[in-house]
Amino acid sequence: VLTNGDLDHCLGLLSLRENHPLTVYATDRVRRGFTEANVLYRTLERFDDQVTWRALKLGREDELASGLTVEAVPVPGKLPIHLEASSAPDAEDSVGVRIRETRRGTVLAYFSGVGGVTPAVAQALEDADAVFFDGTFWSEDELPALGVGDKRARDMAHAPLGGPHGSLAALGALRASRRILIHLNNTNPLLREDSPERAQVSARGWEVAYDGMEVSL
Repeated sequence: VLTNGDLDHCLGLLSLRENHPLTVYATDRVRRGFTEANVLYRTLERFDDQVTWRALKLGREDELASGLTVEAVPVPGKLPIHLEASSAPDAEDSVGVRIRETRRGTVLAYFSGVGGVTPAVAQALEDADAVFFDGTFWSEDELPALGVGDKRARDMAHAPLGGPHGSLAALGALRASRRILIHLNNTNPLLREDSPERAQVSARGWEVAYDGMEVSL
């Protein structure tokens, strides 16, 4: 499942280029941005129908696998840098997904790149049993403050977590039993287990993802 067309979301597909068929779920915009005029995509065309694309339509529930469905939810985002000069922004450029287990109705919400908590985003998360949410940056000016870049968090379509208008404050009423922050940038102080920022998210009932983490629902 591809939630947007950024390179760090898509390049892993190319490492799956050996003789094995793949099924990829993405919006039509993300599919076209990755496949059209991309010579590297030929590595996934070693034989007929090596890749089967399944179109995600906003707000529609599609079968993902036996007993699972997936629904794409539009989120505030931006075009990948390599497409900014050739495309106009569209609601299909960046999505979060709700994955539902049909027998019990358990819902997992996966929102890895979110430029702001809109009413649609909040509604998609409110009944989820587990939420995996964008934890890229703690503060809006994280990169400029450290002298490692001039872009602010929202310039890159990542709402900061901290502060009165941050994601943590906006999502304070979630009922999910597991709330997990993902996609952390290496500048994020949450990576330090003894940081005051880590203590703050823990006090609010959030966890920070780590390599090898397993979640059972």
